[in-house]
Amino acid sequence: MSHHNTNNNFKFALDPCSEKLGSLMFSVGKNFAIFMGMVVVCNGVHYLLRPYSQPRITSDILVGLIVGNIGLLRLEYEQFNKTFGFIIDIGMMCYMFALGIEMDPFVLIKKPTRDAQVTYAGIISTFIIAAVTTSLLHYFPSQHRIGFTLSFSTILSSTASPVLTRMLTSLKIGKSDIGKLVIAAGMHSDFICSLLISIGYIAIPMHNYCHDLPEKNHIRRIITTSCALLVQVLFTSLVSPWFMNWVNNENPEGKPMKGSHLVLSIAFMVLIVAMTPLYGYNAILSAFIAGICLPREGRVSKWVIGKINYLLTTIFFPIFFLWMGYAADIRKFEPGKLETWARLLLLIGTVIVSKVAGILLLGVIVGFNWHDSVAIGLLLTVKGHFHIYLAIKAMQCGISTSTGIVMIVVIFLTILPSPAVVAQIIKRAKKRAPTRKMALQLLDPMRELRTLLCVHGPQHVQSAINLMEITRGTADPGILVYVTDIIELTEGIATTIEEVQGADTLIVKDKGVVEMRDKVTLSFQAYVEEDGDGITLRRTLALSTFNDMAQDIANLAEDLMISLIIIPFHRSQRENGTLDPGNPGFRYVNKKLLSNAPCSMGILVDRGIGLIEKISRSSVSIHVAVIFVGGQDDREALAYATRASKHPGVKLTVIRFLVDTGSDVFIYAGHKVPSVKEEEEIRLDDEYFAQFYEGQVVGGRILYTEKHLANSAETFSTLRELEGKYSLVIVGRGGGVNSLLTKGMNDWQQCPELGPIGDVLSGPEFSTNISVLIIQQHKLRGEIEGLDEDFSIMQ
Repeated sequence: MSHHNTNNNFKFALDPCSEKLGSLMFSVGKNFAIFMGMVVVCNGVHYLLRPYSQPRITSDILVGLIVGNIGLLRLEYEQFNKTFGFIIDIGMMCYMFALGIEMDPFVLIKKPTRDAQVTYAGIISTFIIAAVTTSLLHYFPSQHRIGFTLSFSTILSSTASPVLTRMLTSLKIGKSDIGKLVIAAGMHSDFICSLLISIGYIAIPMHNYCHDLPEKNHIRRIITTSCALLVQVLFTSLVSPWFMNWVNNENPEGKPMKGSHLVLSIAFMVLIVAMTPLYGYNAILSAFIAGICLPREGRVSKWVIGKINYLLTTIFFPIFFLWMGYAADIRKFEPGKLETWARLLLLIGTVIVSKVAGILLLGVIVGFNWHDSVAIGLLLTVKGHFHIYLAIKAMQCGISTSTGIVMIVVIFLTILPSPAVVAQIIKRAKKRAPTRKMALQLLDPMRELRTLLCVHGPQHVQSAINLMEITRGTADPGILVYVTDIIELTEGIATTIEEVQGADTLIVKDKGVVEMRDKVTLSFQAYVEEDGDGITLRRTLALSTFNDMAQDIANLAEDLMISLIIIPFHRSQRENGTLDPGNPGFRYVNKKLLSNAPCSMGILVDRGIGLIEKISRSSVSIHVAVIFVGGQDDREALAYATRASKHPGVKLTVIRFLVDTGSDVFIYAGHKVPSVKEEEEIRLDDEYFAQFYEGQVVGGRILYTEKHLANSAETFSTLRELEGKYSLVIVGRGGGVNSLLTKGMNDWQQCPELGPIGDVLSGPEFSTNISVLIIQQHKLRGEIEGLDEDFSIMQ
């Protein structure tokens, strides 16, 4: 009987534990569901706002204010509120720590650059005006008003550099002169204002002010906190470079970092951040100061920044904006009070007008265009996550919820117009720097073709001459060829360069360069003198380091109004038919030039065309094929082939690859509906090819054949059949881009710069006697249509 009672007692003792565990698990599940819902809704709203180019923080603020004020969920938030505060503080410590690492403290001792001047002009003007205006409407409680006003004015003067940098980068103006200036000025402003707040906290500890705690030993506390902060700065500045360099040396790039070193690094960072909070200093500001003192470069710093930013984006920010929405209780907003709207209008007016006014004044002094000054000022008003955090903390510090909501709305309004400001910058830049599309397809056939024909040395002369012969077309209008030697600038060559006095000209006296250029010149002159009807020959030189060579060639082509650049492939054919490894420097130049060329461009892979001594003009001496799959590059290849077909010694065959929609392979593979852009490309292909067929093929001068193929495997087999039939194959670099016939071919590409078909034809397992000319139609550089990403507008 006693044994039975013991079991019953044990059973009843377990029930409360089970209930608590079940309740805890249910609560965790609910909170996780709310978190996932927040993530989904934030991403959904961000997707809806993408057409308006709004940054993610815009949608996050909107969702946070809405979801955080749903009545059914607010009870859950109240239960979770203590945990909320802990998560938010930890997250903001990480945010400020990563921000501090990215800052350069040495800007304080350097001579002020132009971005620093912009920063100081904006900060000073905003601080002065904000200090005067914000005190008028009593944003803060009466006690400690001076301390609050000074802190508030400093915060209003700052810029959220992470938000601004990501936004300008995503809108593709980060590489422009105004974009670089604004990003640098934004980081400088963020650094200066955050540093002022960090130092000011020593004298004005807001935590004590918020709770109105009496201070008996004010001076003693200031001295203690200052000494603790100084020790943290000195210890971090002296020890961290040694420690971080040791970890970086033990973990070289390309190898996974050792777990023990990661643990040591994290422990070291936690140690330095935890120093000053022990003496009454703010933990979040301590994290910022510690981040400033850590080395910016090195693998550990990059790893920390990357991981923190990832955690902030994926986990912290959804919780952060939920916390913001909960704190900004809309029920306590007071729209009926005139004071509420006065505070809103005064605050947004102060932030915008004061920043723009300061930079306009600086612009008058240093010579900025007033449009640029206004745009810079508007962009530097952008506020972000730290400002929202401080606004919520101010609500917990005595200001009314209505005033706190006004602050959040003002932060939202500083971000909202930024994409429109960027759009105006791009619009003005397009007007000032209009671009014209230099494509052979659009070239007037009655205009002279201007070509930049590049050679690395005498080994490329014969192939270049033969290509020039094919390209020459008819004597009228003819062809203007700039034969350009592209030579790497070495230290030895640099010592032989002399500047001609009174002229903007440099003379290279290096013996090897002079002899090589003379040899190339004599070969081309001999060819033109013998049979150069319709050819005008010029000589130029691109002497640069590999880093600058592509840009120099692009500038040369732009200055000479070139329509087509032809450059040799970086690999040359050996006697046994295989290609050598080539010069990686010239490959880098080719790839970079493909991105920056101001006109259409071709890469010539010489696998036999350079062995032809002379292309006859009286009988067919070379068979050429052009492969047409589709896309703008293939249309450009067809335009070039049309010109080549006019040469009497060239027999041209056009091979069009079409998708065999009736094949079993096609049916089983399925076929996705083409996008609007793809449909437009198909329409342009059909129109241009129909025009070409009527004008060139019907007359019988050009042969035409069609190949109906089902997939890329059949494309590869068909390319194999070209062996022994043609000396030169002309292809577009795009190779149909999204075509089913080239899909998957890039999986085994060795040289992606040649495109899928060009890479196959030039591969080591393919023909050793078919030369390939890969054509790329002129593309408007960068992601901004009609404008280079690195455009200049500030002059």
